[in-house]
Amino acid sequence: MNPNPVEFRSGVILPVECVKEGWQLIKDQYWLFFGIAVVAMLVGGAVPIVLIGPMMCGLYLCLFAKMRGEPVEFGMLFKGFDYFTQALVAAAIQTLPVLLLMALGVVIFAVFVAFGAAAGGGDALPFAFSIGGAVFGLVASIASLIIHTFFLFAYPLVVDRNLSGLDAIKLSYRAALQNLGGIIGLLLLVTGLSILGVLACYVGAFLVMPISFAAYAVAYRKVFPETGSLGGPAPPPPPGSWAA
Repeated sequence: MNPNPVEFRSGVILPVECVKEGWQLIKDQYWLFFGIAVVAMLVGGAVPIVLIGPMMCGLYLCLFAKMRGEPVEFGMLFKGFDYFTQALVAAAIQTLPVLLLMALGVVIFAVFVAFGAAAGGGDALPFAFSIGGAVFGLVASIASLIIHTFFLFAYPLVVDRNLSGLDAIKLSYRAALQNLGGIIGLLLLVTGLSILGVLACYVGAFLVMPISFAAYAVAYRKVFPETGSLGGPAPPPPPGSWAA
């Protein structure tokens, strides 16, 4: 009999409830978390593979501290650099499938453009550009959904369970498979809210951002119940067979 407890729950993510609970989590310090989320994305986006991991780890450190009722300060965001190596590994692994899918999109776009040119240009070439661009956009959207779905819990696992970047990716993938419908529903709901924000002169998209991350943190905690304080002893890693 395995002495280790079950490391994650299945079928526990309700998208609307996650968003509601995320809002309840941060609403009394909304502008603090707004600043944390915006800075995390700006700094992380400056050198994506290198900086996005530590920034996301710091962001989730803040959210988990808020869940435990501990004081949250803006500087806590940069404590994500304490996990720099493992966050970098997780970010690098997540980038690979994105590059492959984007390369596929580029190839498809080039095929459509070549087809338009072979058809004699004229009206055919603009049409080929339009179709190729639409297909490229579709591939990019699918790539984003896939990455977010299967790697949604990677950074939280690094800071919450002290897992290595590779083990966090593997466990996130396994947990996502067991909560696939809920995660996809949550991502689509958050995307829909972001689109509504974009329609509001783009400003709304930034206003929704901290709520989105809070909803992801709530979803994570439903799947991975808290086993101890982040400041205390690290919980035991999942069994070796889980990371296989």
